[in-house]
Amino acid sequence: MAGQVCLRRGEEQDLRAGSLWIYDNEIDWADDACKDGDVVEVLNSRMKFQAWGFFNAQSKITVRVLSRDKNERIDGDFFRRRIRAAWDYRQALGFSNACRVVFGESDGLPGLTVDKFGDYLSVQILSLGMDRHKDEIVSALVDIIHPKGVYERDDVPVREKEGLPQITGVLYGEIPPETEIVEHQARMLVDIRGGQKTGHFLDQQENRGRIKPYCPGRTVLDLCSHTGGFAIHAALYGAASVEAVDVSESALELLRRNAALNGVEEKIHTVAANVFDLMKAYDEAGKRFDTVICDPPAFAKSKKALEAAWRGYKELNLRCMRVTAPGGFLISCSCSQFMTPELFLQMLRDAAADSGRTVRLLETLIQSRDHPAALNAEQSLYLKGYILQIL
Repeated sequence: MAGQVCLRRGEEQDLRAGSLWIYDNEIDWADDACKDGDVVEVLNSRMKFQAWGFFNAQSKITVRVLSRDKNERIDGDFFRRRIRAAWDYRQALGFSNACRVVFGESDGLPGLTVDKFGDYLSVQILSLGMDRHKDEIVSALVDIIHPKGVYERDDVPVREKEGLPQITGVLYGEIPPETEIVEHQARMLVDIRGGQKTGHFLDQQENRGRIKPYCPGRTVLDLCSHTGGFAIHAALYGAASVEAVDVSESALELLRRNAALNGVEEKIHTVAANVFDLMKAYDEAGKRFDTVICDPPAFAKSKKALEAAWRGYKELNLRCMRVTAPGGFLISCSCSQFMTPELFLQMLRDAAADSGRTVRLLETLIQSRDHPAALNAEQSLYLKGYILQIL
């Protein structure tokens, strides 16, 4: 029989509204049958059933909700149904070659991320409960998607908060040193074993297609370019030249190979540099670009870091506005979940005011549709961006 967790009085309101996390301070008691990693029954203060979820007393997120159906069994068939539904959704939207197949809570599978890169899958598990079902998950992925290989990218520190070790390795089949994917008309090499996150930033896939009108005949500056997702697309979309900047020389080495793979190596110049230092120098030197793309890593990885992150984003975007040629475009993004779309837009307004330039908002951007955001799981809407014209 499953252990039971009872919520404090009034705490069930968030759960009924769709909240998917139950924190330790929202729980009145948990009985002795509740073991870390097990599925438990969540009750309200009147002892009525509310949900099934993974329990872990080691984590501040003590329960991760799996189902609100009292009659639903959490077994191998449960994971198979959820994975099948997630894959059917991506295919219905036209995703096939490369996409996020499972996006945690948004797909009813808390703590599970699965990315597809061609014939291979990259899996990341961030919750103890989900980790206990790893074999069932891999079996379902193999049966439903038929990959040639499945690789585990559980080399992230957040696992330690769940009492889990950081590990990597092949879970099924074979994984090559690199595999090739296709985004729009671009061919991209992906290092599943050693690339950042699960191997490649798929969340910007659709946004990379959105930059097409802002590239033909233009000089483009791509900041924090990583392996060239935006830079390669800009070159293929007719940019006169692209300067790709990243602090990682190994990322730029792969970017140059991606450029050659797409026949645009003559258009792309790479610069290994800290973007803050470089943009300060470019601004002071009066250097100008027709289109600037600014997609830095997350500056705010916690609420405590938000104030410092705001200052960092503002400084960088202020410099970007100043180095954008009159009439040019700035494509600015943030993947910090704590920097909400509203906060990010306000930061851009402040930067625009300080820049002395007139700035127009043309388009809003969010994460690709293979990363659907659950409206009651704020952390799932983490990527936001704006396309601006700088007059």
